Amino acid sequence: MRLDQFIATSTELSRKDAKRAISRGEVTVNEQICKGANTRLAGHERVALFGKLLNLPGERYLMMNKPAGVVSATTDSDHPTALDLLPSDITRNLHIAGRLDADTTGLLLLTTDGKWSHRVTSPRTDCPKTYRVTLSEPLTDAAAQQLERGVELHNDPKPTRPAGVKVLEERIIELTISEGRYHQVKRMLAAVGNHVDALHRLRIGKVELDTALRPGEYRELTPEEKDSLA
Repeated sequence: MRLDQFIATSTELSRKDAKRAISRGEVTVNEQICKGANTRLAGHERVALFGKLLNLPGERYLMMNKPAGVVSATTDSDHPTALDLLPSDITRNLHIAGRLDADTTGLLLLTTDGKWSHRVTSPRTDCPKTYRVTLSEPLTDAAAQQLERGVELHNDPKPTRPAGVKVLEERIIELTISEGRYHQVKRMLAAVGNHVDALHRLRIGKVELDTALRPGEYRELTPEEKDSLA
């Protein structure tokens, strides 16, 4: 990690302000003034600002019950974002692991750990995601079988992987997929002649949305939940 990145991550300074502090000689590395913002740190150095020893904060892993109308982004000029629902003192360096459309609700994972989020979202990891889908029409047996075999999406030559289908009510199903294509669930149901009226993510891998969380609420993942996606 570069020295300026270390300072910005472990303090309230921006990367630009961190560079200024370094150039002014306000930062020491192993008790020696260091004025190189691009100095590479191995991870064992003692870094101090104004004589105060700094430490990197631990990684954060959160789940949120995302409400409708909130976008899965860190910033957006037109809509409220998932990070807007969190206290400002914990949002630093948070990003979203597995986005949801603005009108889709349910389980959203947020973290500061880039390697962990890559494992969650990478197509190579085959991480299943389960959704509760409210349909405009009852799902026929033939349509369910098509979803379970894999369907061809509009303007996408490669069929989807086989999905898991569980009928809960006449127009409500649980759909489990192991991919993350653009608007995949909606496009899959359109491919079998149906339409999604509402979409709610219940589960990612073995991590289930905490039913105690109301829309917009969040909590930290337990170590077991975090490790199950590692």
